[in-house]
Amino acid sequence: MQISNDTVSRVPQPMDSSSEWRALRVAELLDRPALGQAMTDPLRPVFASMLVGRSLNEGVLPETLGLTRDTFGQLMREHFPGPPLKLQSGDAQEIEELADLFSLLLEYRAGVTQSETWLAQIVAIGCAGRNHLWQDLGLANRTELSTLMNTAFPALAALNTGDMKWKKFIYRHYCDREGIYVCPAPSCGECSDFKKCFSPEE
Repeated sequence: MQISNDTVSRVPQPMDSSSEWRALRVAELLDRPALGQAMTDPLRPVFASMLVGRSLNEGVLPETLGLTRDTFGQLMREHFPGPPLKLQSGDAQEIEELADLFSLLLEYRAGVTQSETWLAQIVAIGCAGRNHLWQDLGLANRTELSTLMNTAFPALAALNTGDMKWKKFIYRHYCDREGIYVCPAPSCGECSDFKKCFSPEE
């Protein structure tokens, strides 16, 4: 899918910080006049960050974020109308549990915006990556992922009382529901891999 360039990529890049450059690109997208309910969608900044991530080839998502072409077109028309972006396609792998993860996330969606359904698909695909989930989604940091989870899937996020890494938490919840017992430790606090599940994701 060939997507032409736009004004985002023509903003002069600051020399002192790649994070500042990224923030400028996100800000440009958010300055676009969104349409209808997209104007007040609390998840709009998350989408903007993912799109910038894809323009920088960060993460594993496809160039349509894992959405169908029609749905991705709707997202762009409503949330970020204007010149199309030049996005790159990541290397997300096929995983057998994709549909199950999508269904799990859908069950916990807040039910406020349609974009929650889109994010259920996007997050499920992001789980196929090998890095932290926020990195596989092309986000700037874990805080953005926590905002996504708490806004789009608040009831599920509320279950993560120990602040477990999000990908491990989603899979653990999925395995618990499916009756898949994969961890031999009697509790997280007694597990030798505790730091792998709960250490900082920076």
